Amino acid sequence: MKPGIHPTYAPVVFRDKSAGFAFLTRSTATSRNTIDWEDGNTYPVIDVEISSASHPFWTGRNRLLDTAGRVEKFRAKYARVTPR
Repeated sequence: MKPGIHPTYAPVVFRDKSAGFAFLTRSTATSRNTIDWEDGNTYPVIDVEISSASHPFWTGRNRLLDTAGRVEKFRAKYARVTPR
């Protein structure tokens, strides 16, 4: 590896505020915000909107989508088009 061209790779905490879940890993991402972790050290923290603790694929909880509104909008848009 060439010296001086790669970003620093250091411990960072990623926190999902919606699920109250956080994990410590190594990353090149940085943040000015810090958090005191369970081991007593202070690490940069990056807040994320979704993680495996809140994503419907891993949790099994589905989000309710407004599919009826989408279907009605589609039908209204193409109601005037006649098939050939």
